[in-house]
Amino acid sequence: MNSLLNRATRSYPLIDRDEPELLRDQFPYTRVPRIFFDGIQVPMNPPEEIWITDTTFRDGQQARPPFTPAQIEDLFTFLHKLGGPRGLIRQSEFFLYSDRDKEAVRRCQDKGYTYPEVTGWIRADAGDLRIVQDLKLKETGILLSVSDYHIYLKMKKRRSKIMDQYLGIVKDALALGIVPRCHFEDVTRADIHGFCLPLAQELLKLSQESGIGVKIRLCDTMGFGVSFPGAVLPRSVDKLIHAFNTELGYPSALLEWHGHNDFHKVHTNAATAWLYGCASLNATLLGFGERTGNPPLEGAVIEYLALTGDYEGIDTTVITDIARYFTEVLKAPVPANYPFTGSDFNTTRAGIHADGIMKNEEIYNIFDTTALLRRPIKVTVTDKSGMAGIAQWLNENLPAIVSGDREPVSKRHPGIKHIAEWVANQYEHGRTTGISPEELFAQARHYLPSYFVSRFEIITDHAVRIARKIARSVCESPVVKTMGKEGIEQFLKKLVSREGSIQLIAVTDTQGKRVGQVYTQRGDKGLFRNLMTKNFKEKEWFIRAVTTGEPYYSDLFFSKYTQRLIMTAALPLRDLNGSVQGVIDIDFMFDELAKIDTDIPDEILD
Repeated sequence: MNSLLNRATRSYPLIDRDEPELLRDQFPYTRVPRIFFDGIQVPMNPPEEIWITDTTFRDGQQARPPFTPAQIEDLFTFLHKLGGPRGLIRQSEFFLYSDRDKEAVRRCQDKGYTYPEVTGWIRADAGDLRIVQDLKLKETGILLSVSDYHIYLKMKKRRSKIMDQYLGIVKDALALGIVPRCHFEDVTRADIHGFCLPLAQELLKLSQESGIGVKIRLCDTMGFGVSFPGAVLPRSVDKLIHAFNTELGYPSALLEWHGHNDFHKVHTNAATAWLYGCASLNATLLGFGERTGNPPLEGAVIEYLALTGDYEGIDTTVITDIARYFTEVLKAPVPANYPFTGSDFNTTRAGIHADGIMKNEEIYNIFDTTALLRRPIKVTVTDKSGMAGIAQWLNENLPAIVSGDREPVSKRHPGIKHIAEWVANQYEHGRTTGISPEELFAQARHYLPSYFVSRFEIITDHAVRIARKIARSVCESPVVKTMGKEGIEQFLKKLVSREGSIQLIAVTDTQGKRVGQVYTQRGDKGLFRNLMTKNFKEKEWFIRAVTTGEPYYSDLFFSKYTQRLIMTAALPLRDLNGSVQGVIDIDFMFDELAKIDTDIPDEILD
């Protein structure tokens, strides 16, 4: 580490101020932020080695519902495979505050991967630092806001006071042998020479004294950075990196860029940071991040390959696996035209382009997407496709065929003829563009309806999934597992009050007799009075739950008491020895389940 730090440095004294420097010429607030130029250009200075770090589980989680620990573990494994054993993706940072966060950290630590290294993120607080120590992390990010917007307007302090606070927490981390990664928050609105470089100068001294390299993450928190040659500080990415790396002498290996996409510049700014002396590019999977997002990690991988030509150990096909995981498991929307991962990113719709691709795909494909991403180039249907081309497109795109649930459709299918006639009619009336997937799906739904899942089936599957999730939460409840009669009664009463989709819930003993009350929605109890004395040992739900010891879920049927469409869940109750002691049966109302238009996060049911 000392070899990195033995470089000549200039002196940068702190410029303390009574009032904040808000750079109103560049940031008027009531107008679009201005970009000014001074005509001065700094030279490129790419580091000998560049790499990527990940913040999907920190910044990325601020843009979507939180990942479960299991999902984080899955994505962490993808990062490991994508970056390879040499560690193109060197680190991944995590929140550390909740039990859920800590479980995710431990799961990923237990994988035993060298790369990515698990790191943390904390505030500049000694208590937070203890969490890092407890989790045995070797490195953590520390929030150090550097613009006067934060120092004066948010924290209500002076620069000198806040610098002392920042240096104090860094010293505490170094004393514990923890590598501090100092997040210079809002650096593209900060006073670079009056505060940022003086702070970095002190951090460099601490690095030299401790022998531990103190890292700096330059955070373009609001996306103000620009990569235009000759732009002025603090918005100029190249001049920012030049100031820290060349002017101050901060080593490239200890500099990291973290951007946001508020002005559509996030990826270019990140690559620019690489080229001007910043070794580390911080990114998230698919660019998910607070507000407009962060540099897309998969884009950074492709950029790395373009800049270095070094493919050793890197498996770019994992990018497709990640995209599929986001869309299919996380149910996260990915725009169809999103580079490298969108469903149509390598699909051409222009008729003249389609004709060229049919002759040689290199004419209109960015690279061999089949080899690098396992994504063959797609051609949309045009007037030259014919019935065979239409059938081929449908066989490559209809979910029921792709999944293997249905046999491929033949060009001789009567529906293909009707679609072909519609396509021909489009071009006879002057159309020049390819037929969009949405149009083809609409035609296929009309002429090949058996290849599609109906809306009712989709709603039913969703309703059943919600019902099963609620039922599982009942089965796994600590109160239910203890088998305390009074506790279970209170639990069931509260459950019915909370879950408006439950028509009825009750407990039955192993002889088929009701135990305790039958709980219903308010005003409905009188409909079910005779159920208190009825014996249920001949009912399928009771027999299945008792004999198999597994939860039972019925098909939809009409309740003879309310005439509503319902489904029954029957859950075995076990004692501490695992023996079945009874059954909880729940009748769910289908129409109420269907109104819950999104899946319920598990924690809501805890």
